[in-house]
Amino acid sequence: MKQYATDMRTALADTLIELEGTNDRILWLDADLMASSGMNRFKAAYPDKVINCGIQEANMFGVAAGLSEEGFIPFVHSFGAFASRRIADQIFMSGVYARQNVRIVGSDPGISAGPNGGTHISLEDIGILRSLPGTVILEPCDPVQLRSVITQTVSQRGIFYIRLMRKTKDQFYEEGTDFRLGKASILREGKDLSIITCGTICIKEALKAAEALEAEGIQAQIMDMFTIKPLDREAVIKAAAGTRAVITLENHNIYNGLGSAVAEVIAEEGISIPFRRLGAPDRAGEVGTADYLLNQFGMDAAAVIAAARNLLE
Repeated sequence: MKQYATDMRTALADTLIELEGTNDRILWLDADLMASSGMNRFKAAYPDKVINCGIQEANMFGVAAGLSEEGFIPFVHSFGAFASRRIADQIFMSGVYARQNVRIVGSDPGISAGPNGGTHISLEDIGILRSLPGTVILEPCDPVQLRSVITQTVSQRGIFYIRLMRKTKDQFYEEGTDFRLGKASILREGKDLSIITCGTICIKEALKAAEALEAEGIQAQIMDMFTIKPLDREAVIKAAAGTRAVITLENHNIYNGLGSAVAEVIAEEGISIPFRRLGAPDRAGEVGTADYLLNQFGMDAAAVIAAARNLLE
């Protein structure tokens, strides 16, 4: 697999530095995690555009909402669990209900926070934000996609939640690839099985599974649904029509995440197709490495391969 020259957080900082050069309304608010977010680079370039709110995420979002009311474009950052679970009411009242314009960056989503244990593992963040009216939920998988996603959010208005894998350098897309918010990307073609997934961790596992399945004569399509809300319904319908089974794979609880969103489309469209959701099986996180947690939660390539064989029998 190709590696990008810089990791995701560096790509984020560089993108915002570039955007700030032509749009001086961008602000960065952090919960005392400037080094973790990589945004000391942005602070060095634009020291008056950064506010360290301390470890008080609810207040931080309120500050961001107020700045939005004054015409600024604020980004707020904390680890995913604290940027969603901890401040859900503030996001609704001060953001959604007040029709403000804020981008929430939730870093180390899902099992990527494994070394910090269940308190930091956010397997519910998509479900929480997905249930709030009008929110946009994004999970870019590599620095190339991240740059495009961030740039597009700055030119739009609303409440955006961006799941960020801070340290990965994995590259799935070539520079210059065109992305559109709300439209899925096809990473691999296949006629037998559709794997609908998103994010660095799950895309890597899906690609491993697809390569192993190919050796068995099973051609798997991999769809990168980097916009989880609003979901690309047309892409789901096309995948179901063009292959014999559908699997969703997500770094999240199987309830009210990507798998649920895809299942809703399949059910509402009256599509009859073998279907399986893979993700955390309705349980809290625990301390562990990524490989250990992927295996424990049935989210690794082996789980995808087993589900594919079962569905295609």
